[in-house]
Formats: sequence, C-alpha cells, structure tokens
Amino acid sequence: MAPFLTAEPPAVPLVTGSFLVGPVSDSSTLPCPSPAALFNKEPESSQTRLEETVLTPVPPSSSLLSCLSLPAGPIQIIPTLPTLPQGLWQISGAGTGVSGVFIYQGEVPQASQVPPSSSPAVHGLPKSPDRPGSTSPFAPSAADLPGMPEPALTSRANVTGKDEVSPTQCSAARDVPSKPPKWPESVEQFCRSLQDKHQAEPAGPDGILVEVDLLRARLERNSSKSLERELATPDWAERQPACGGLAEVLLAAGDRRRPRETQVIAVLGKAGQGKSRWARAVSRAWACGRLPQYDFVFHLPCHCLDRPGDTYRLRDLLFSLGPQPLPVDDEVFSYILRRPDRVLLILDAFEELEAQDGFLHSACGPVSPEPRSLGGLLAGLFQRKLLRGCTLLLTARPRGRLAQSLSKADALFEMAGFSAEQAETYVRRYFELSGGTERRERALALLRDQPFLLGHSHSPTVCRAVCQLSEALLERGDEAELPSTLTGLYVGLLSPAARDSPPGALAALAKLAWELGRRHQGTLREDQLPSAEVRAWAVAKGLVQPIPGAPEPELAFSSFLLQCFLGAVWLALSGEIKDKELPQYLALTPRKKRPYDNWLEGVPRFLAGLVFQPRACCLGALAGPEGTPLADRKQKVLTRYLKRLQPGTLRAGRLLELLHCAHEARDAGLWQHVVQGLPARLSFLGTRLTPPDTRVLGSALEAAGRHFSLDLRSTGIDPSGLGSLVGLSCVTRFRAALSDTVGLWESLQQRGEDELLRAAEEKFTIEPFKAKTVKDVEDLGNLVQIQRTRSSSEDVAGELPAIRGLQKLEFALGPVLGPQAFPRLVGLLEAFSSLQHLDLDSLSENKIGDEGVAQLSATFPQLTALETLNLSQNSITDVGACKLAEALPSLAASLLRLSLYNNCICDVGAESLAHVLPDMVSLRVLDVQYNKFTAAGAQQLTASLRKCPHVETLAMWTPTIPFGVQEHLQQLDSRISLR
Repeated sequence: MAPFLTAEPPAVPLVTGSFLVGPVSDSSTLPCPSPAALFNKEPESSQTRLEETVLTPVPPSSSLLSCLSLPAGPIQIIPTLPTLPQGLWQISGAGTGVSGVFIYQGEVPQASQVPPSSSPAVHGLPKSPDRPGSTSPFAPSAADLPGMPEPALTSRANVTGKDEVSPTQCSAARDVPSKPPKWPESVEQFCRSLQDKHQAEPAGPDGILVEVDLLRARLERNSSKSLERELATPDWAERQPACGGLAEVLLAAGDRRRPRETQVIAVLGKAGQGKSRWARAVSRAWACGRLPQYDFVFHLPCHCLDRPGDTYRLRDLLFSLGPQPLPVDDEVFSYILRRPDRVLLILDAFEELEAQDGFLHSACGPVSPEPRSLGGLLAGLFQRKLLRGCTLLLTARPRGRLAQSLSKADALFEMAGFSAEQAETYVRRYFELSGGTERRERALALLRDQPFLLGHSHSPTVCRAVCQLSEALLERGDEAELPSTLTGLYVGLLSPAARDSPPGALAALAKLAWELGRRHQGTLREDQLPSAEVRAWAVAKGLVQPIPGAPEPELAFSSFLLQCFLGAVWLALSGEIKDKELPQYLALTPRKKRPYDNWLEGVPRFLAGLVFQPRACCLGALAGPEGTPLADRKQKVLTRYLKRLQPGTLRAGRLLELLHCAHEARDAGLWQHVVQGLPARLSFLGTRLTPPDTRVLGSALEAAGRHFSLDLRSTGIDPSGLGSLVGLSCVTRFRAALSDTVGLWESLQQRGEDELLRAAEEKFTIEPFKAKTVKDVEDLGNLVQIQRTRSSSEDVAGELPAIRGLQKLEFALGPVLGPQAFPRLVGLLEAFSSLQHLDLDSLSENKIGDEGVAQLSATFPQLTALETLNLSQNSITDVGACKLAEALPSLAASLLRLSLYNNCICDVGAESLAHVLPDMVSLRVLDVQYNKFTAAGAQQLTASLRKCPHVETLAMWTPTIPFGVQEHLQQLDSRISLR
C-alpha cells in the first residue's frame, strides 16, 4: 500500500497508527534516514500535524521496483531493504518533496475494537485521527520494529465523529488482494484463552470492588541499629497518590528503565487490604483491552509456587503452576521468549515464598532449557536473566524477609485501606446484591452505632466480616446490635459454625492455624485435617477454601484475620501452652532469646478478648463449658503480667497494641490500670496511626481524666482522626505536620466550626521547630503567611499561638539545599518575636556563607529575644564576620551565646569581633574554635576580653596558632578555653 500526501507533510517523522511519515525535502541531496534515526525523534505538535496529513491506503505493487506518476513527480517503491523487517517499505524520489516515507503493513481495526471510555488515558504515541488504534494484542505494535520505544498505555475512547473509520472503509481495506501477515493462529488462540480466563468475574461479595488509593511508597530502616526495613510513614498532605490508577502504576518506573530491561513494581499493604483482589483486577483490565502494551498477562498466586525441592522450567512457571493451567505449544512459548517486553507477570502474595528466600541472592547461571529449582527460576527473573525485558508486578506484605529486598524495586506503591465513606460504600454494594434498600440502611445504621468497628472497617477484610454478621443479625429479626470489639465480631461469625461442628473440629482447625502461622504459612494440605467430615464442615462454613491449581489438594484460610482469630482460640483453649509462655504472645515485651516474631499480628488482641470477655458470650459460645477452667487460669496469668506493665515505658507502637488489647478485654479494672499509666506527654513520632488506632487512643485519653500533650508528626493520621483528637478537652497541646494542621484549620473554617477551629489554633505548637527539608521551610512560610493575612484583617487580632510560642528554631538542610532555602527562612524570622535559640549548625554543614550571614544580620533588630546564635560550620570568612560584627550591637541586650565554630575567619574577622565584644554586655560564651586566624587575631580577642568582665568563656583553640602562644594567652586570662 502507498499513501498519497494531500496536505503539507510534517517536518519530523510521526507514527500514525501503522504508518511512519518522514520529513519533506529533496531526496537527491539527503540520504535515507535509518529506522533508528526515525524512531528516536520525538514528534512536535503531533495533533496539529496529524490533522494536516491525510493517508489513503492503496494496493501494493507486486514488482520489486515500481514507479508511480504523481502530480509532484515520480516516487520509488522499494518493498524490501536488507536492514528492515518484512512489511516495511521506503518511498523516496526526486521532485516529490518526499525524502522518506516508511510504511508498515498492518490491519486496520474495526470501530468495535475501540475500548470503553473507562480505560486509562495516558499520552503515548500519536495516532491518525481517521484511524482508531487497535486494542487487539495482535495489532502491529511499536515493539515489532527494532529500536522502537516501548508502547505506552493509550486511550482511544474519544475517536468519534467524522474522523472515525466507517465499517465500509474497514471492509474495503480487508478486501485488498494481498493481506498483511498475521500472527500464528496458535498464539492468537492461546491469547484468547488467556483473556477468557482472566475475564471471568467472581460472583457474590467477591465481585465487589471499591476503588482505594495507591500511594507511592518507600522502605526505610526503622532504627539506626536495625537492618529491617518498613514502610515509611509520610504525613497525610505528603502522600503521593497514583492519580492515574493502574496506568500510572505500570508506567511508574518507565523513566528509570533501560531499553529491554526487566521492570519490577511492588504493591505493598497489610494483610486484608485487598492486594490480591487488585491483582486480579489488573488481569481483568488486560483481558478487557485496557492494557494494550502487553500481549500476555500471567497471574500467579505465590502459594501455588511454594514447592521446595521440585524442579521446573520457565515454561512450567508460566503455564502449569498457576490456577487453571492452559495448554500451550512450542510456537506460543517461542513467541513469548522473543517478545518478553510484551509480557506482564503478576506474582501475588509474594511473602508466601519465604521458604525460598535465598533465590533473591543466589547466583543464576546462563539461560538453559534444563529444569531447575523454583528458586532458580525466580532468581533468573529477578536478576534479569530469564524473560529479560518483562514487567514483574508483585503484591506483598511489608513485613518479612522477602519484603526487605523489595526496596530495590523500580517502583514501590502502598495500598491504602478504606476511608469511612468507602467502608459505607462497600456495605451498600454488599446489601444491594442481596436486595432490599431497607436492609441496606439498617446495616449502615448498625455500623455507625459502633465507632470502633467503623474504624476497624479501614480493613476491607473486617468490612466484609461486618457485613456478614449484620446480614445474619438482620435475618433473625430481633433487636440487632453489632459488637464493639473485633473479638465479638468473629465470635458472632463463628459461633453458629461451632455449634454445628463435628466433635473437636474447631480445636483441630485452630491448632493448625496456630502451627502454620508459626511457620509463616496460611495454606494446609487436606490430609492435615483429622477427617473428611471436618474438611467438609470447614469448607461449607467458609472457614477454609480449596486452592485451584494446586499439585495436591490444598486449602487456605478464608482470610488472614480469621487465621489469627483461630490461632488465638488455640492459645486460649490449649493445655499445651505453659503459663509462663503465654504473656510473650501478647508481643508487648518480646524476649531477647528466641523472641516471638508475631507474624500472626492479630493474635494479641484476639487472645486478650477471648480470655477476658465474659465466657457465656465469648469463649463459651465457641467451645462450650469445657474450656472454662483453662481460660480462668490463663486470665489470672495475663492479669498479673499486664498489671506489672508500666505503659509509660513502652514504645509508641507497643503502647497502641496494649490499648487495643485492653479495649478488646472489656475488663474495667484492666482498662483503668492502662489509661491511668499513660504519661502526660505522648509522642507517636514516626509511628503509623490508622483509624482504629485513633479511635482507641481517643477513648483512652478521655477515660484517663487528665491533660495530655500529643506529638502526631509523621504518623500518617487522616484529617478526621486528627480533628477528633484535637477536639478532646483533655488534649491541651499537640504537634502535627504543619501542612496537615493548616489543612485541618481550612477544613474547619469551611464547615463553620469556629469553636473547634479556635481550640485547634490555641493547642497547636511547633516548639521546637527543625527544618530538615525545603518543604519544612515552605510549610513554615505558609504558617507565617496565615499570620500576616490575619494581622492585616480587622476581624482577627493577635498572633497565632504557634508563632508566638516558638522559641527554638533549627536549620539543617545541608550544603546543597541550605544556601538555596536559607533566604526564604530569613524572610520569616521577623515573625517570631519570641525566638530565643537560632541554630544554623548541621552535621552535614549548611554553608550559608557570607551572603547568608549578611541576610541574617539585617533581621537582628527584630529578634529582640534572641539568646543563642549558632553559626558553626557555615563557611563564613572575614567578609561575613565583619558584617556580623556590624550588626551584633542590635542583640547586645539579649544575646548570651554566640558560636562561630569551624568557619574560615582570619585575622581581619577576628579583629572585627574583638572590636564589638565590649559592647555585647549580655554575652556569656563566645566560641571561635577551628578558624583560620593566627596569633595576631588571637591577641586581639584576648585584649578585648579584658574589657569584658561579663564574658565567662572564650573558646579559641585553632590549629593555625602555635600551642605555646595559646597556652600563654590562657595564662593571661583563665576564661580562654583550649578544649
């Protein structure tokens, strides 16, 4: 086929569907550009240029060299070139004004192939307005051509109107005698089968999808002494949602990816956050045509891969190990090996492979068709030796050995839980499936009446459990009421199943849940259950579910939280657990030797609830009266242990866990012991606060009946949680991220909650404030701007308490960002009338230099309360020292301590400081150690010191002064320090 150019062609090569259009010029003087040269150029104003170019396909010439007469002159058609693949032609000719037109033969798609409007819209390669792009995985793609950039996600939903290709035009294009080459039938058939497999939507509640935020994340060490990494906790305003959804996730590491390089993307989240359901939704999106950059998507639950000892090939991993294996032949597998960049491999629940954690670090040899261990296959994938160029998408919990290695992934995302509104949306959709608006509204009312359960519905797993119990309560028809604890929720769900169970079935399943959890496993073989009757009961009641695709019959607990609950049931009922071992399973004071790792992280709360709550409505409803004596004994053991604990000595994370355990216990004496032991100053700095954490903390503070000061920085607390804690009368002071607090103020002002707004302003403090990033300086500037705006308003008088109360300000941005951000900070200083301590020293050195000192000196007249000024390690020379000396008299009445340690001050600067020293009547300490002045400068300072009886210490040791001279000066005046 050959196009006729009926308008001015573009000046740069453009990709238009299946066409590459070259620039217009005299072909006799310009050589034919190479494909790489064409493909590597970026289009300019692609939309405008495409509208100016009309391309009309015509039948191709059958001869190797043909000539067509055009009004502008002849053109040459050369169907084959040695460096170009089959189906790519170059057209050039003198007089045509065409230096090069490359045409790739491809099938024009039908209009019915246009994907729905819900597909993600991401700017990708430009396309012709009269040809909608194909969503078929078999349409010729950019990756078919050597050197072509990887195809991007493209939305073609808006191709409508007069520019759309009509079915008649498409039919005419297909009636061309010589059809373009198609992919092998076996490949196309396999891809259709794979699409059909992924398109199947789960029925019932499993099919309910509520969109949650995916946040960009990073792993960081939880302490300087620990090598373990955990998810960093950004402040609420600093979160970076993936606004583009799935499209942004899959393109996240594109700017860091080298050509033909494997891309690793990890989505992390706690158990029950919906990671597996999201992974299945990715597969379904591809099957529906919304991920056209991939020809094949393989979804592999990792519990199907946890098979130590067996050997496999790459072919087995892709086609045989997952659920519902599909038959495949050599032709399909060979195609995949040739096109790995068109493959998306999803490894769901990556933590299930902990038994094979050595594969991330083991050496992987060259690609070989020989079978190897599953760990060897995975090592080849992660070390980019097998299927190199594919995209690996992992979902995993942030804890565990394997998760620690994911910090090296190309992109990390975190799956956020439900907000209160999203939880209510899930409840509505759940009851819409069963029908009845009245029941739906009653279920929502039940949930709203229990704020603790509403907070726990932050987890989609808990939200579904709430729906299941609400449905059961509403079916009974009596006065329904949800329990106020997680323990009560799961007792309500399991007690009907326990009443109908075979003898010993619940205890046997609980023991398996505990033992598997100790080994970090959530799946069991069918032969591990006592009998087929127990298996049938557990499956029928939804406690376990069969795993499709397993090599032998296997079962998995229906949720991780249910496994935790069953594990706690075993601890509460078992006589095998010694009394002295029981307290360690609360994970509040882990032992140094053989510590309990708390992999079943829900066990402590459930254990406290099962042991302390009234027997009749809790443990007795599950196990009958037989377990009462053991439970009574264990309650006494845990009571002694918990009442010996001092809440004020626990770290923030364990203190929160203690509060949850005390709340689940529903024991008044234990609750009062815990809340009365809370310290007056509670710091949760760097500890994540989820909605249930906020609920239980607020309840404890109210019950204590005392005043508290809270530090909520770097907790990720949501705005509603922050507002609820700040609004408590027992909270008299709080610290939170500046951006989060300003956002709270604006929200309260918009809602007209003036009283709460005044309380939030009065209680907020930033003392002391340390600027470590540019954003910290910007946030401080926003706060000052609010103050200045209010000062200019006649309606509001007085300073913001946070600004008025700031006494210590530290600046530690380092040598790169320090000089850039310091001028902004200087412009804010005059607002802090109570500032007493200004520390510009940093371990990495701020290097504000002489210019920064000059800017700072201009603010001294406004800093009338300044007592300490630390200018150490800032690359200050004589110029800066002289500027400083000129401005210091403005601080004569207040400044007590001045440090110029480790700068570049020479004799001229030392002389300037010596001259002003007698005027500094309040100065007590001057530190000029490690500078560049010589004995002459030191003598000037010593002579000036004699006129300053108020100065207590002059620290003056510096390597540029002979030690004998320094000793002599110290003998003259004992206030000179050489340490």
